[in-house]
Amino acid sequence: MRPTLPSAAVREPEVSNPPNHIPRRGGWERWLPWLGAFVGIVALVWVLRGFDLQRFRVVLAQSDLRFLLFLPVVIIVEQVVRAWKWRQLLWPLRRINTAYLFGAIMAGYLLATLIPFGFGTIARSWLVARREDLKLTAVLATVALDRMTDGLVFVGLVPVAVLATAFPDPSGGIRAGLAWGGGGSLVLFVLLFAGFGLFRRQATSPGPLVRRVGERLPARLNAPARRLASSFAEGINWPDDPRRTLGIVLASLGIKLLAATQIVPAGLAFGVSLRPAEYLFVMVFLGFLAILGHFLRLAGGFVIAAVFALRLFGVPEEEALAMALVIQAANTLSIVGVGAAALWTQGIALSDVRAASVRAPIENP
Repeated sequence: MRPTLPSAAVREPEVSNPPNHIPRRGGWERWLPWLGAFVGIVALVWVLRGFDLQRFRVVLAQSDLRFLLFLPVVIIVEQVVRAWKWRQLLWPLRRINTAYLFGAIMAGYLLATLIPFGFGTIARSWLVARREDLKLTAVLATVALDRMTDGLVFVGLVPVAVLATAFPDPSGGIRAGLAWGGGGSLVLFVLLFAGFGLFRRQATSPGPLVRRVGERLPARLNAPARRLASSFAEGINWPDDPRRTLGIVLASLGIKLLAATQIVPAGLAFGVSLRPAEYLFVMVFLGFLAILGHFLRLAGGFVIAAVFALRLFGVPEEEALAMALVIQAANTLSIVGVGAAALWTQGIALSDVRAASVRAPIENP
C-alpha cells in the first residue's frame, strides 16, 4: 500500500511548481558545481603531477582479473550487512525482510546517482514506507539513526588508524587534521543523539518547547507540523533488546571494515599490498574527504583522495589511480545492476519515486 496522503483539510498550500518539478536553485548554488569541477580538476592534476600515461596502460594491461571479479562481492556483502543493520533499527516499527531492505538500499543509491542532493535517502525510505504501509518520516528517522551509528563507529576507528600507521607527514598537518576532524565529529554525533532523544520526548508528549514552537506557527500549519514531528519521533525508537543494540554496533563496525577491505582486491589486481592498518587508514582518510567533497561538490573527490592517501604509503601514481578507478567502477556497476533490478521487480518507474519523494507528504496520524 502507498503511504496515506494528506486530506484536503490539511493539504499544504499550492505552489507554482508542479509536483514533479524541482525548484530552481539560487545563483551561488548554480555556480557551486562548476566551482567544484574546477577545484577537482586542479587537485587531480596536482596529485597526478608525475603521472606516466604509458606506464598506466601497462599497469591496466597486466591487471589480475580474478581480484577484480572479487571486488563486487565485497561491495554486495557490505550492503547486505547494512540492510541487516537497518532491519534491527526498523524492528520496533515493523519486521522487514533483509533481502527487501538490501534492494531498497541499492535502489536508493542508484537514484542518488541520477538525482543528487539527498534524493537517494528519501527514495529508499519511500520504497520501504510504500510497501510496508509505514509513515515516510518514521522510516527516514531510522535512516538517520543508521547514519549516526555509522558515524560514531567511524570516529572510534580514527585514532586506531592514525596511531597504528606510519607515513610521511613532516608538518604533522595530516595527523592534526584527522585528530581535529575525529574530535569534532565525536562531539557532533553525541549532540545529535542527545538532540534526537530530546526531540522524541517532546514530540511524543508535547512539552514547553513544542508548544512554544507551535504558538509561533500559522494556525493552518500547526496541526500538520505536529503530525510530522510525531511521525518522525516514531522512528527514533531504539530496539529494547540489548542483543539488537550490540548487533547494530557490530554491523556498523563490519560495514567500515568491509569498506576498507574493498581496497585489498583492488590493490592485489595491480600488485599492490599494504599492511592491515594502512588499509584502515586509507578508508578513514577517504571517509573524511568524501564528506568534505560532498559539501563542496568536489568533482572526482574519491579518486583524488584515494590517490593522495595511497601515495602516502609509497604506491606509485599509476597503480593508485588504477585502484581508485576500479573501486569506483565496481561500486557504480553493482549499484546500477542491483538497484535497477530492485526497482524492476517491484514495477516502479523512476518518475513514481521522484514524484512521491519530492512531495514528501505529511502523513495522517
